[in-house]
Amino acid sequence: MNTAPTFRGGIHLPDHKRETHHPIETCTLPDQLVLPLSQHAGTPAQPCVAVGDRVAKGQCVATAEGEVSAPVHASTSGSVVAIEPRPHPSGRALPAFVIEPDGEERWATDLTPLEPRQWSPENLKQHIRDAGIVGMGGGTFPTHVKLTLMEQHSCDTLIINGCECEPWLSGDDRLMVEQGDKVLDGADILRQALGVQRTLIGIEANKPEAIALLRHASRKFDAMEVICVPSTYPQGAEKQLIDVLLGRQVPSGGHPANIGVVVDNVATAAAVSDAVRYGRPLVERVVTVAGPALATPKNLWVRLGTPLRTLVDQCGGSREEIGKIIVGGPMMGQSQLNLDTPVVKGTTGLLLFGSQDVSLREAGPCIRCGRCIAVCPLHLLPATITAYAERGRFDGALTYGALECMECGCCTYVCPAARPLVQMLRYAKAEIITRQKECLT
Repeated sequence: MNTAPTFRGGIHLPDHKRETHHPIETCTLPDQLVLPLSQHAGTPAQPCVAVGDRVAKGQCVATAEGEVSAPVHASTSGSVVAIEPRPHPSGRALPAFVIEPDGEERWATDLTPLEPRQWSPENLKQHIRDAGIVGMGGGTFPTHVKLTLMEQHSCDTLIINGCECEPWLSGDDRLMVEQGDKVLDGADILRQALGVQRTLIGIEANKPEAIALLRHASRKFDAMEVICVPSTYPQGAEKQLIDVLLGRQVPSGGHPANIGVVVDNVATAAAVSDAVRYGRPLVERVVTVAGPALATPKNLWVRLGTPLRTLVDQCGGSREEIGKIIVGGPMMGQSQLNLDTPVVKGTTGLLLFGSQDVSLREAGPCIRCGRCIAVCPLHLLPATITAYAERGRFDGALTYGALECMECGCCTYVCPAARPLVQMLRYAKAEIITRQKECLT
C-alpha cells in the first residue's frame, strides 16, 4: 500500500486499535438525557423550550446565539423536566436540558430533506447550521462557520480527516467501514457547499479495510482521492494532515482557510449526509468505549446526553477499580471525576484505566535533553516556553510561540524527567489569552 510521506516530529504510540475494532452497537436509552447548551466551540445556545414541554426527537431545544454557535436538538422524544447546571465534560457544571424519554422515538419534521444538487451553496450551509453540526473529531468548531470563512478566501481543496490517530479510538474507522457511502456522500455535499473541485480523504495506514473500501466507493465521485498516510501521532491534527497531503504550511496565527483548505472529520461528513438527505439533525454519534479497566471494549451509537455510566454498563462494567476516566483519547482527552457527565457532540471516546495504569511519578527538573523539541510537530521549544511560564514571564512564553501549541502531549510523553509540559503550556496559553482580553477592555 503506497503511503504518503510523514511530517517532521510526532511519536509512534501503541495504538491498541485491534482491541476496539468491533462493529458498532446501539447504546441503551437511559432514564434521563442531559443535553448541555454548550456542546461546541463558541457561544452557548439559548433555550427555546421550557420545563414541562414535550419534545420530539430532532426538535430544536436551543437556538444558536451569534455567528460562532450551534443549535441543540433533543436526542429522543420525551419531556423536559429541568434546565439547570449539570456536570459537563469540561469539568464544570454548565446549564443543560434534562429530558425524560417516553420511549417512542418520535422524530420531529423541522428539518426538511434536500436534494443537494438542486440547492445553492448558501442553502446547504444554512441547512448544515440548522442541523447543529460541529467538528466531531473533538474540536467542535461549528461546521457552517468553517464553510462560511471560505467566502473570504480562495479555497481549492476539501480534506476529509479519517486518521483517528489517538490510541484505542476506532469509531471513525468503523464508521468508514460500515457507512462508507454516507461518509463520501457527506464529503461531496461539503464540497458543493464550498464550491471546490478537489476532495482528499486522508486515512492512517493502520486502517487498511477502510482505505480499500473508500477507494473503491470513491470512484463514482469526480476529483475525490483516498490517500494512505503514516500512522504517526498526531497525524490527525489538521496542520499536519495538510502538510502531508498538500505540502502547505498554515501560517503562524492563521487557519487552513488562509492557504485555501478546509478540513472536516469523517463523522462530520456522515452527519452532513444525514442532515441534508434525511432532514436529521446531529443527535447521536459513535463513541469508542475501551481501556484496560473495562470489561468489554465496544463502539456504540450513542444518543447525545447519555450519561457515561450507561456506556460502561453496556460494556459489562469495569473489571477492576477505576483509577482514571478519560473522555476522548489518552493523549488529548479530558479527565473526569466520575461517570455522571454526558456524551456531547465532541465525545469521541470513553477510556477507563486501573490504578496501576496511572503514573504517580514525581516530576523532576529539566535535564536539557531536547527530546520535547525533537517530537514537537509544530517545531516549538516546549521546555523553554514552560520555563518562562513557571516564572510568570508570559511575555517570553508568547514570544516563543505558546499560542501555537495544539496540546497534543508529545512533549510530556517523551520527557524522561516526567515534567508536566503540556499542562504548563495549557496554563501559559490561558494566561496569555486572559491578559490579552484584559488589555482590550
